[in-house]
Amino acid sequence: MFDIKENLKKLPDCPGVYMHKDKLGQIIYVGKAISLKNRVRQYFQSAAKSNPKVRAMVSNIAEFEYITCSTEMEALILECNLIKKYMPKYNVLLRDDKTYPYIVVTTTEDFPRVLKTRIIAKDGNRYFGPYSDARAVNQIVELLSNIYSLKRCSAKEFPLHFRPCLNYHINQCKGVCVGKVSKEEYRQSIDKVIEFLSGKEKPLLRSLEEKMQQASEKLEFEEAAKYRDYISSIKTISETQRVTMIHDKDLDVVLPVKDQQNSFIVLFTVRDGKLSGRETFQIQTDENDNRDEMVAEFIKQYYSQWAVVPPEILVESTPPDIELLEEFLSREGRKVRIFVPQKGEKKALLNMAQSDCIEMVKTLSEKAKSNQEKQTAIKAEIESVIREAGYTPADKQAYRIESYDISNTNGVDSVGAMIVFEGLKRIRKDYRRFKIKTIEGPNDYGSLQEMIYRRFKRAKAGDPAFIKIPDAIFMDGGQGQVTAARKVLIALGIDIPVVGMAKDDSHRTRAIVFEDGREILLRERNLLFKYAGTIQEEVHRFAIDYHRSLRSKNAIHSVLDNISGVGPTRRNALLNHFQTIETIKQASVEELMKVPGITESVAENIKEYFS
Repeated sequence: MFDIKENLKKLPDCPGVYMHKDKLGQIIYVGKAISLKNRVRQYFQSAAKSNPKVRAMVSNIAEFEYITCSTEMEALILECNLIKKYMPKYNVLLRDDKTYPYIVVTTTEDFPRVLKTRIIAKDGNRYFGPYSDARAVNQIVELLSNIYSLKRCSAKEFPLHFRPCLNYHINQCKGVCVGKVSKEEYRQSIDKVIEFLSGKEKPLLRSLEEKMQQASEKLEFEEAAKYRDYISSIKTISETQRVTMIHDKDLDVVLPVKDQQNSFIVLFTVRDGKLSGRETFQIQTDENDNRDEMVAEFIKQYYSQWAVVPPEILVESTPPDIELLEEFLSREGRKVRIFVPQKGEKKALLNMAQSDCIEMVKTLSEKAKSNQEKQTAIKAEIESVIREAGYTPADKQAYRIESYDISNTNGVDSVGAMIVFEGLKRIRKDYRRFKIKTIEGPNDYGSLQEMIYRRFKRAKAGDPAFIKIPDAIFMDGGQGQVTAARKVLIALGIDIPVVGMAKDDSHRTRAIVFEDGREILLRERNLLFKYAGTIQEEVHRFAIDYHRSLRSKNAIHSVLDNISGVGPTRRNALLNHFQTIETIKQASVEELMKVPGITESVAENIKEYFS
């Protein structure tokens, strides 16, 4: 098992993010630290003096994991990313969409603006960030707008005799509204802005330092102080934040790690420009296998099971047969590149990952042993449930468990969800979603039976997406759900154990329920209790997410369908072009007419409807 006392001694004295886990390996708390060594130790040395929430959390900590960072700012932003990803039980969780600010350059406009935003949209504009200092972002936006006299207003069209605003008269705007600057000249300024926001800040810093010095020599101290504040803001915002990259990219970092006994591959994932997680894979190697061969074999075996591979995979040295590997992973016109970054943000990301792996190697073997012990323990629990259901468990490394749930709003937009676990591991690539087609109204039993029938009918037909049969089904519910599922399986000639997971009045998992009404109370079966609760939470989340997305989609369609002249074809064309209703609302008549099938009269109807 994971020895907390021994691993506390191995903590590094450097910034980073730590993750506390329970007995099932679920992350229950994510925190950042200037010194991992000091911060994590505090939980176990002074828990008795802490508040009730911290004491409750510490009592549930079975192990911890950490990711080292170069600076406290890196740790802060990585902490934010991981909290949003894992939603840990003991963290304070934000329920709205607010996050760190970004800077956006509206490059889709003829005369782009530089703005602060907290929402990223795939609208063709250039986004930079996120940044942890909102005040510095405001100053940088103001600084760039002042230096380059950028347009600040939202107007996109300037008819004849258009009256310029105050910014033009006080020389803070070049006067694009009155034709004082061409698009080409204005774009040159925007190119310099983008160059600065991309990390090339030295030319601008030198210019500001010269102006500050000149103002100081002239005894214009207020002016010099303004330039001093600008320089300070630039240095703050330009600090390398490797854990969050610009340019909205997906990529992976694959690194080999060896200790005295075992070999591992560490996979860092970056999604939508954010470092969102780290996974460790233990691999079996021959003593003659080198690190590059480990990476090549991992890439082949791991990514071969995914339909979509990230377009870039960063490695520390070039693996053998790299051209063949890239061709193997490139599918449906999506080119995949495997390379060693030499400079810039990707090189910085690789360096951070390598530093973290140096710390990881100290504890990898112990974690592998601990994970194996947990897998063995949960395997024994599942076997006991299968036997109690009247079946003989197969001799497997990890049992495949499926669970199902129904979600609807008073019978409307009814959907079903299927999730899959193999031992403790979620098999997300095998999750499936179903639109309920034959059941009307709030009939969960009927909807459940339709979903299970369709799932196993496709398995019997040899559908590769459903071909794997579970070792047991854990239904979200009690005896009624178990009986409904068993009837369908018997009709299809399939005989596998089905049990229910019943909740008490407080919506906590209370018992494992069998078809004949027998129960296994989970009060004294802590590991099985946590396992069943994890399955219930996951299947419920997956069903609710699908139901919400379907309901939202239907609501969007109904809004557009209310507009005169907009039928299904034009509605779909508008959504394909603009992506969101909010973008359609903000579009001008001319922009709407660029959509195939949208005439001037229809475009005017759309503008009139939303106004």
